[in-house]
Amino acid sequence: MSAIRVVLVDDQEIVRAGLRMVLDGQPGVEVVGEAGDGRAALELLAQVACDVVLMDVRMPVMNGVEATREIRRGDGPRVLVLTTFDQDEYVFDALQAGASGFLLKDTPLQDLLSAIRHVHAGDAVVSPSTTRRLVEHVTRSPEPRLRQHHDPTGGRLAQLTAREHEVLLLVAEGLSNAEIATRLTVEEVTVKTHVGRILAKLGLRDRTQAAVVAFRSGLVDPA
Repeated sequence: MSAIRVVLVDDQEIVRAGLRMVLDGQPGVEVVGEAGDGRAALELLAQVACDVVLMDVRMPVMNGVEATREIRRGDGPRVLVLTTFDQDEYVFDALQAGASGFLLKDTPLQDLLSAIRHVHAGDAVVSPSTTRRLVEHVTRSPEPRLRQHHDPTGGRLAQLTAREHEVLLLVAEGLSNAEIATRLTVEEVTVKTHVGRILAKLGLRDRTQAAVVAFRSGLVDPA
């Protein structure tokens, strides 16, 4: 099986160097290029074949959110956002722009490799525990735009049943399917079905985007 081709996008050269150092020595992964901003990344991706992009958020010229949107609009490689919660307020925007998940810059090597492989396989990589940490960060954020009461899906939230609405709120809390099943006293397969219907009705890709919608719509009380 051919190696997963990875492009590193970060305005800090030392971060790119560190990532390249740890990834190049791993079987099944090959770093095929680096870029210092989103615009340079788009130019690079027009020249090299790539499977997964590790994308910083805050960068000069073009930030990671804009670059991710452009990459995914053109059906380009999948994107993993690199972030530090105490600095980046654009994680939600990146996920909505088409990123397949997000990683902390201090993610352990094995978790990083696992995330790259999962994204390459077409999966989202935001674990329930990581979602929970993001939720905690957002509820502390003073940024009012994250707590406006509106329907970012264009009215599709109204299509959810009462049970699906309940499951959506629990997904936004960062609970896994098993944890939701325990909370609601139902079978895990039932929860999986509910989550699938929620994603289909709202036109979302994964449970991470569902959590984004729950917060953006004001369904989740920051308190």
